[in-house]
Amino acid sequence: MTIPVSLPAEPAAPALEALRNANLAFARRYPGQGSGRQPLHTVYGGGHLFRADTAGRLGAVALKALDEYAPDGTEFSRAVGIPAGLANTIYERVTAKLRREPVEDFRIDFEDGYGNRPDAEEDAHAAAAGAEVAKGLATGTLPPFVGIRIKPLNEELRPRSIRTLDVFLTALIRAAGKLPEGFVVTLPKVTISEQVTWFAAVLGETERALRLPAGSLRFEIMIETPQIIVDRTGRSALPALVEAGDGRISAAHFGTYDYTAGCNITAAHQTMGHPACEFARQMMQVGFAGTGVWLSDGSTTVMPVPVHRAAAGAGLTAEQIAANRASVHNAWALHYADVRRSLIQGFYQGWDLHPAQLATRYAAVYAFFLEGLEAAGQRLRNFVAKAAQATLMGDVFDDAATGQGLLNYFLRGINAGAITEAEAAARTGLALEEFRGRSFGRILEGRK
Repeated sequence: MTIPVSLPAEPAAPALEALRNANLAFARRYPGQGSGRQPLHTVYGGGHLFRADTAGRLGAVALKALDEYAPDGTEFSRAVGIPAGLANTIYERVTAKLRREPVEDFRIDFEDGYGNRPDAEEDAHAAAAGAEVAKGLATGTLPPFVGIRIKPLNEELRPRSIRTLDVFLTALIRAAGKLPEGFVVTLPKVTISEQVTWFAAVLGETERALRLPAGSLRFEIMIETPQIIVDRTGRSALPALVEAGDGRISAAHFGTYDYTAGCNITAAHQTMGHPACEFARQMMQVGFAGTGVWLSDGSTTVMPVPVHRAAAGAGLTAEQIAANRASVHNAWALHYADVRRSLIQGFYQGWDLHPAQLATRYAAVYAFFLEGLEAAGQRLRNFVAKAAQATLMGDVFDDAATGQGLLNYFLRGINAGAITEAEAAARTGLALEEFRGRSFGRILEGRK
């Protein structure tokens, strides 16, 4: 049976070429999220302190803190708010993670965590840090992601910033002959797109000078000034940064405390949950949506440390021991809540500033994915079984756009180490190959 139609096969043909070109340009500009692994966090440490085995030493400190202040799943659960039914599972997975891979991403910091020092001193520290990265690369002690944060590119600090990067990379390449996988440079306090354009050009010149493969030096930008959220014209400056980066930008990190200070918020209220931060994060999500740029939230600055230290040859009183435990537990609970808020808002990476925060970082991430595992699995299984027709399961309506969102939940959970591929497959009925394809549309095509 022939269905009658009124339009030709290609209606409005004179305008078609313009539409085709615009569609292709849009697809290039917004390629979507890549398939690579995004780290759950970035740990920052002063450039003068980095050693090849820093990641392992941080893991040991984190395990010691757990042993002292939460030696089992029950106490850790009570301290931070993990659901009781998941307490032991999460505790076991956190401690295993801290032994196996305690740090996912480390940034050797020559900015806020380092300060301003004499040029000769910073040169020496940059060269030593480069040599330590080369040593860690040779011994296999580096985390999966590692990099360096330089100073901003304002006129006062720009020469020092680039020299530090040059000294560091020269020492690293001379000693190792290559970059570590997952290497990235962090550019802080970006205020104008011209800084990004120039920095991308500097990295290209650096590659040629050090005989590195073209495009191998990638960088992340820090969103921590109000002027980059809304520029002098009243527009968001964020989308232009991706193009200015010439394909080198891998991530955008939110700087909670510099941003709130720039908004004239007093120190006591410079928290991750401040409404000013909510606004900035939402602008980041909109400005970078679909570009493939990873987003990272900021840090919790209340550290999980004891308030009392025993004097030499003396012990602590029962009251002091209790106060120490309360101090650590309160800081853990705050960090856990901050990480959870970030995850709910779609930020799957954040900063950690103290080794004891590693425990609550992983606990919050694992709990986030494990809590919703059964429900998400049932919804995805039901949706695939009905060939992506809109469905009502209980009181939850799922349409086609939800299918990819449900798949992304499992992909994120697998990436985070919260769930295994086997667990995801068992809950959803999907094959491992279907998960690895990362596309809900292709799953449905393959099942026709």
